Amino acid sequence: MTNETIGVEFKQKQGLAQKLLPLLLAILIIALDQISKVIIIKNIPANTIGFSFFGDLIRIIHVQNPGVAFSLGHSLASSARILMFAAAPLVVILIVLGIYFRNNTFTTLQRWTICGIIGGGIGNLYDRFFRPDGVVDFIDVKFFGLFGLERWPTFNIADAAILICGFILIISFFISIKNEK
Repeated sequence: MTNETIGVEFKQKQGLAQKLLPLLLAILIIALDQISKVIIIKNIPANTIGFSFFGDLIRIIHVQNPGVAFSLGHSLASSARILMFAAAPLVVILIVLGIYFRNNTFTTLQRWTICGIIGGGIGNLYDRFFRPDGVVDFIDVKFFGLFGLERWPTFNIADAAILICGFILIISFFISIKNEK
């Protein structure tokens, strides 16, 4: 074995490690999301408020959402919901994972945020496949009438991870484009 061959193998292993390590974030988000949902299901009856903080600024409640974000699609037939809100997102997650592992140009931050989004997506997909009443949401925040909303739509840890990581990912792409120019 030549030094050049050893160097190539080392770079390949290092590249794989840089791709695998951020997957720990996805696993952590899935675990936190599912553990929190089990705690909510076991301790707060459905459609009730369990706790309020800072008056009613933040409430922990137990609701199930058979639709997607903002309860869109909740009135669709069950088979249509499964196809649109479970099967299609599963395919998208698999495509994103394929791109994630094939692409060598993502920055470290982009890799971590993509894995955060994947973790959140899998957390909610688990609910769609294994919880017949839909995704468990439990974080309810007062929104003070902004955008016509007295309260922000109830969400969970997976939703928060998707939103935060998606926002950071978009900003990182703009920064990358700016740096390239």
